[in-house]
Amino acid sequence: MAENAPRRRRRDPAERRRSIVAAATELVRELGSAGLTHRLVAERAGVPLGATTQYFATLDDLRAEALAALADEVDVSLSEVADALIGHGPSPEAFARTLHDYISDEQMARADMALLSAAMVDPHLRDLALRWSTGLIDLLSPHVGAGTARAVTAFVDGATIHALLHGTPMSVEEITHTLNALLTSGGNDVRDDR
Repeated sequence: MAENAPRRRRRDPAERRRSIVAAATELVRELGSAGLTHRLVAERAGVPLGATTQYFATLDDLRAEALAALADEVDVSLSEVADALIGHGPSPEAFARTLHDYISDEQMARADMALLSAAMVDPHLRDLALRWSTGLIDLLSPHVGAGTARAVTAFVDGATIHALLHGTPMSVEEITHTLNALLTSGGNDVRDDR
């Protein structure tokens, strides 16, 4: 080998795998999990088609990894809600601002909806999709009771869908009004018949 010959760069398998998962995650967010293909992922990641099957034997494996990455992103936003509750308690105004920030983040809202729609098709993904809802209920329950926490969570899910369908989220004032109605309904927890 000649002394001045360029050295061949070694591939970093972990980095390649991360780029494949990142590409799959972006595509699931954009197209939904049903629109994911090895070809689209390889194209987005800038890797040969065979690389996706080298790291993920099946499309379902790749899809599951992408959905897990989306759930991790949603968990980060849940920690922001937890911080807001610690700082302000279940104040409807402060909570409304935090929720507005969440549903205004189109990428986050799409991640949440991609998880929900995937779970409706594949029940094995249900726990992954419910991490946000379950986490929010767990955060709110000590402050407002379990029934009210579920009602608020159902409202947030609906507000997220509304924001995606209409291209704009509800205003902070609209969210505050609804939260006031849910959180201060006579000081009593919504009846829990579950």
